[in-house]
Amino acid sequence: MTRRRWIADEFSDSHAALTGAHADHLIRVLRARPGQQFDIVTGPIVRRGSIATIRDNRVEFELAEEIPASTTLALTLLLAIFKFDRMEWAIEKCTELGVSQIIPVIARRTDAHLASASVKRAERWRRIALQAAEQSRRATPPEISAPMNLQQAASQPASLRIVLAETEHQALLKDLLSYHVQGDVVLAIGPEGGWTEDELNLFQKSGWSPASLGSTVLRAETAAIAATAITVSEMASQARAGL
Repeated sequence: MTRRRWIADEFSDSHAALTGAHADHLIRVLRARPGQQFDIVTGPIVRRGSIATIRDNRVEFELAEEIPASTTLALTLLLAIFKFDRMEWAIEKCTELGVSQIIPVIARRTDAHLASASVKRAERWRRIALQAAEQSRRATPPEISAPMNLQQAASQPASLRIVLAETEHQALLKDLLSYHVQGDVVLAIGPEGGWTEDELNLFQKSGWSPASLGSTVLRAETAAIAATAITVSEMASQARAGL
């Protein structure tokens, strides 16, 4: 049976621990008991761990052999901020799919209330990404930066930078990715209502390539998940082919 994976809050050469709400979930929801074994992520390494002690809001593990960890793809999402419940769902699913970084972006059509609340919300997004990373057996959660404006986010460097746009009617995302050989990829996903014309001009001047997900208009969270799935599949395929 596949062991559940946890990302340690504290660790040394031979021991690791979960603390706070992180430990509480293991203690009260999963009814942890001494001797149970899990995969424990300690920095860049995944090791087998056995529960040694359980206390209020703390679970300590004895660490054993190292376990091979899967490779994280170099895929960053510029995710324009939209309704928090839907955005959290997108963050969770894109984490499961394998994104390495998520940059929340305050776009022209981002609701002013959401924009002002987004700074305090970032820590919750990080917790959601941590839980999704553990559930999907990733070695590390994606980095989630503090929200930033589009001017700053558009300068994000990468080998390939693609902005998803409803106004693009020729280039499909998969077609652009098929020409990509190696390096990192950044995808920009717009808010509800899409990018404004001024924002698309900013992307163009910054050297981004526009792409479409097809003829239908998708919700922001659907577009984020679909674009991530397509990109991860194409990057994995190219990696297997040694391109």
